[in-house]
Amino acid sequence: MTLISSRVGLLAMVAAVSGCGLISSDVTDFDIALNKDFAIDTGTYQVDQASATALLSTSCTSMPTACMTGASNVCPMDCTGTCAASGTCELDLDVSLYQMVDLLNDQSQLKAFNDRPIIKVTIDTVTFSVAMNTLNVATPAMDVYVAPMSIMDPKDSMAKKIGTIPAVAAGATPTDSEVQFTATGKQDLIATMGMFKTPFNVLVGTTLVVTNGTPVPMGKLDGTVRIIGHAGL
Repeated sequence: MTLISSRVGLLAMVAAVSGCGLISSDVTDFDIALNKDFAIDTGTYQVDQASATALLSTSCTSMPTACMTGASNVCPMDCTGTCAASGTCELDLDVSLYQMVDLLNDQSQLKAFNDRPIIKVTIDTVTFSVAMNTLNVATPAMDVYVAPMSIMDPKDSMAKKIGTIPAVAAGATPTDSEVQFTATGKQDLIATMGMFKTPFNVLVGTTLVVTNGTPVPMGKLDGTVRIIGHAGL
């Protein structure tokens, strides 16, 4: 066999093997689909309705600290009282949710890259859908963060805000609302997912604000953050 025919045969073999699924060095090969569920359940705040009504009608112009003190009678945790511009107290209910992402185990096909420290990730879309919503109030815009697995509070300095979920009207069940990325949000998400052997948290945070004359939040919202993309080398 001549040298030329040997090279042709070798190239044909490489092409054939590549077609059988070996990973190209510059092509994304595997789909990534992550679904992370989040629920806002107002029952967890254990709001005392009578104490809430009293707090929201309290004048705080001369004593702003009265709101903070009064909030402790309204709910045992994740709520604070502040003095609103109206001169009466408002109640702030903190929404702080998180879900762990373990790419290597959640997306079993990525085990093909097990000998690599990082992979190339392309993000197609990040969306938010609501499956059920019995809340009697609108949900304000919710911020989305990525953070190390040990971080479970969106307010932690190590949590990186990557985008915002648009506000959801009371009782509404929007489907595939696109997360609005921050200037660096998509790249921060790509960098985090690229280190695919290191689990991380996706966090969602917002504040339900209750003022004098507005209803105390009741009900529950079940939503899902969906991340669609590709991975390769």
